[in-house]
Amino acid sequence: MASELTRRRLLAGVFGGAAVVGLARPALALDTAAARALVDAVVAEVNRIINSGASEAQMFAEFQALFAKYADVPIIARAALGIAARSASPAQMTAFTQAFEGYLSRKYGRRFREFIGGKIQVTNAYPLNNFYEVDSTATLRGQPPFDLRWWVSNKSGRDLFFNMVIDGVNMLATERTQIGAMLDQEHGNLDALITRLKTAG
Repeated sequence: MASELTRRRLLAGVFGGAAVVGLARPALALDTAAARALVDAVVAEVNRIINSGASEAQMFAEFQALFAKYADVPIIARAALGIAARSASPAQMTAFTQAFEGYLSRKYGRRFREFIGGKIQVTNAYPLNNFYEVDSTATLRGQPPFDLRWWVSNKSGRDLFFNMVIDGVNMLATERTQIGAMLDQEHGNLDALITRLKTAG
């Protein structure tokens, strides 16, 4: 199990880093304290949502609002779509980004629902390459704590997170693989992929 986790962390670092080269270059206004403050706010919202007693549907709606407020969804969506984003029209990219936001909220909302009764706590923040990494620890009932890392940039003009690494699994790398596979299944038809994403996750 330990060797498998190490392998996943290594792959996540390699592919996740490759996926965001050139996407995240913070302006001078962003610093370690600001990056940590952003993630403190995100973590407070996640803790509130998972322990609110709300239904799954209500939680998904709240997670979508969280992604819209704190995540750089356009950057994440473009990175996930990869090369296909180059040939997409502006209207297609807008539609894809909107559908992708809903997909993210459902998929990662389900993952965060696993934390019900637990807690996430921010532990550290520091510059990493051309962005900032903020570390947190997730503690679940009956399970050992694990790492939840957030990558923060202000490339889009606001302090936003553009990646999560959950227990060594890199969201950007994972979604690039998943979205690529879905697009292949749709024979490269981006409009069909957009329709599929509206209910996926």
